[in-house]
Amino acid sequence: MNRIDRLTAILIQLQGRRLVKAQDIADRFDISLRTVYRDVKALEESGVPVIGEAGVGYSLMEGYRLPPVMFTREEAMAFLTAEKLVAKLTDAGNSEHYRAAMYKVRAVLRSAEKDLLENIDDHIEVLKTARMAHAQIDKHSQQLILESIAGRRLLQLVYKAGYTEEKTERKVEPMGIFYLDGYWHLVGWCRMRNDYRDFRLDRILSIKPGTEQFRQQHPSLQSYLEKMYYNYPLTEMVIRVRANSLRYVGEQKYYMGLVKEEIEADFTRMVFMSPSLEGFARFFLTIGDIASIEKPAALKERVIALQKIIAANLNA
Repeated sequence: MNRIDRLTAILIQLQGRRLVKAQDIADRFDISLRTVYRDVKALEESGVPVIGEAGVGYSLMEGYRLPPVMFTREEAMAFLTAEKLVAKLTDAGNSEHYRAAMYKVRAVLRSAEKDLLENIDDHIEVLKTARMAHAQIDKHSQQLILESIAGRRLLQLVYKAGYTEEKTERKVEPMGIFYLDGYWHLVGWCRMRNDYRDFRLDRILSIKPGTEQFRQQHPSLQSYLEKMYYNYPLTEMVIRVRANSLRYVGEQKYYMGLVKEEIEADFTRMVFMSPSLEGFARFFLTIGDIASIEKPAALKERVIALQKIIAANLNA
């Protein structure tokens, strides 16, 4: 970041809080305190009314710049909540961009709303479970993909398949990106497969923009997702779980497509709509000692087959 951009960013940071410590500025931009002092002095010399006190921090004179947009208290708290969600539930690159945007949002808040955010900040938290500790992606990859989508430019990437771990070089005409279950995905026309493909960003080993602009017209990302995810054929799975052991099923039931629960004496009847019999069979094995299968028959057959394979492996 050059100095002009840094000075502008420091000004936005000063507008975003009532008081900003020199050390906070130094940490954000990875610069020394001496550089911070020089930058603040440069702002003062340019006419920015910076108020500073040794050992306390910097602030701007009240009313220095009237915000073009006024946010309510509820809107300000919604921004803060969203910031924490983005920081914990998405990747580092997206979190960094959102945090930079939040400095600009804070800059246009009135003093009362700034105080509210500072006071409520420690009272909102988002916890990240172990199953969400996914591999991080290069924070520049997402921006590169978006720029290529906007410019209709071909992407060249090296991709590692999930199951076979085979590495292949692909030329992709990007359509869009989406976030699902802790991972970012790139959707595009793969010239090697001559079809649309879904690439998980954390499996992209390298990516670079091509010089070629593609002319082919592709469907919208929304229409692709409706076809591949929203309208995917589902199968009804019905199981019974002992009422006193229901806690062992946990939140996994929601991920498996739970649509209804019915209490029946000592059991709870659970109805699922699942896109994968294989996936559901493997889920059932984790709770098989406390549950039984009502239907379909194919689910029972697959669970029995998996049990035999497990027993053979244990006896090998």
